Amino acid sequence: MTIDLHFDEADWQRVQQAWTSWWAGELTRPLVMIEGMDPDSEHVKHAAPDFTSNFGLDVPADHVLDCYQARLQATHWYGDAFPKWWLNFGPGIMAGFLGAEVHCVPDTVWFTPAKEAAIAEIDIVYDAGNPWWLRVQELTQLAVQRWGDRVAIAHTDLGGNLDILASLRDTQQLLFDLCDDGDEVVRLVGEITTLWVRYYDELAGIITQGRGGTTPWAGIWSPKTCYMLQCDFSYMISPQMFERFVLPDLAACCDHLDHAFYHLDGKGQIPHLDMLLSLERLRGIQWIPGDGAPPPEQWMGLLKRIRDAGKLCQLYTSPEGAKRIVQELGGQGFAFYIQKEMQPDQAANYLRSIS
Repeated sequence: MTIDLHFDEADWQRVQQAWTSWWAGELTRPLVMIEGMDPDSEHVKHAAPDFTSNFGLDVPADHVLDCYQARLQATHWYGDAFPKWWLNFGPGIMAGFLGAEVHCVPDTVWFTPAKEAAIAEIDIVYDAGNPWWLRVQELTQLAVQRWGDRVAIAHTDLGGNLDILASLRDTQQLLFDLCDDGDEVVRLVGEITTLWVRYYDELAGIITQGRGGTTPWAGIWSPKTCYMLQCDFSYMISPQMFERFVLPDLAACCDHLDHAFYHLDGKGQIPHLDMLLSLERLRGIQWIPGDGAPPPEQWMGLLKRIRDAGKLCQLYTSPEGAKRIVQELGGQGFAFYIQKEMQPDQAANYLRSIS
């Protein structure tokens, strides 16, 4: 089925050149991503929910993509934004690939252990026939076949090592495991990382059959391999535990990827920032202040630490917040995803004002 987008090949060439220059440190302005919808498209949003998991596994893949195609066709991309489709099966669906129970409701997905077992009895095993893994592959492949020359098809959110393990063990139990069975945790996160790379590469093998380049669940695009790495569980642990249980696996993923980013989610992760900045192959930090926290433009000291360390920085921010950051820190090295829908004239005026 042909897709009719408000975005043509000349737009793709412009956007790809900007992102390529940004990764190379050659772009002196910030990347600015803005989206808008056709005024009469509210029904399209409801037909294509944010969580792809809202469609049952028995719903034909063609029907799922029909719903999202209508949403894509109603979307406008301005500045450095680009057409993208992300299969959202919840944060850390790799746990589902490994046998965790997957619980889908309209606005989220969560995971629980399929059974109780001693930590020493757990092995992380690739299951080619897992229904969630088969579904993600099916939808990714069909999306590439349908839209791959016009739309960036994103990797699903595989998750971070301790986040995935928490879904297999239970969060509270894993906190005990870190203290009582540290060697077993090290073994398991190593096994998870080995399979994480396999899942990433198998999806990349499908995705790169399209127009090339990769994009993760977050708002970044790379001409090579990229991903927004994460470990939300690390909000609850000390820097010493982060260094032992998280950092080696992040380093391994960074070594495997051309353009690795890290999702720094909330002030509880700030104690780990210096270790993250020390990872030579980690290219950037996405700062998410978290619910109830001041917005990104009120964390200038943190943003300056990231940029002074030579890392790129991606943020979700208001139009005014992005302008303030540029005024105080300059725009080079930042990528702003503007959290306000705009119509063409609004977007054009804003882009002129921030460039």
